[in-house]
Amino acid sequence: MTKPAFIFDMDGTIVDNMAFHTRSWLEFFARRGKEYEAEAFFRETAGAQGREILRARLGEDVTDAEIAELAAEKDALYREMYGPHRAAIRGFDAFVTRADERGVALAVATSAPPKNIVFTLDELDLRRHFAAVVGAADVKQGKPHPDVFLKAAAQLDAEPADCIVFEDAPLGVEAARRAGMRAVVITSTLPAEAFAEFDNVVAIVGDYDELDLDALLARL
Repeated sequence: MTKPAFIFDMDGTIVDNMAFHTRSWLEFFARRGKEYEAEAFFRETAGAQGREILRARLGEDVTDAEIAELAAEKDALYREMYGPHRAAIRGFDAFVTRADERGVALAVATSAPPKNIVFTLDELDLRRHFAAVVGAADVKQGKPHPDVFLKAAAQLDAEPADCIVFEDAPLGVEAARRAGMRAVVITSTLPAEAFAEFDNVVAIVGDYDELDLDALLARL
């Protein structure tokens, strides 16, 4: 067995921000005459990259350059909305500090673009916890494709079977399953029953104060 590893999704898992992502997407599309229902939009998109979400809804006639410009506009709107509310999910800092002390390798694997990673990890002084950070700029496809988790594991020199992924969205848990990794679900946005179909979920909690580190390490 290699060194055990914990790989964290960022949005909705390290910070409780997915409502703001969804709200900013809905506002972005409303300005263009498109209306979506919030919960359905979240379930369909959480974990996908912004450019994938835009391409699926705007079609193939939009150029890659236009997609990049629109994605930047949406992310700026999100940062404006969420900025005053930024905070880590309860118990996160203490949990990852204990995990590091126990010899667990730590990484972030997110569908967020570089500016949003800086907005969260650097401006909240959280990057210091992680040996690797993999984002949308580092992989071609977002979740449920497993690439982002597999790349994070490779950077930690960890085997997938020795990794536990922390996620808040079904697309992310499915990506972990495809990567051959177990998952812990943080119910920051969806209730526990939304993850009933997944056989790789080893714990479902509301925040990190509810997690038993010894029990998780025993699963590896």
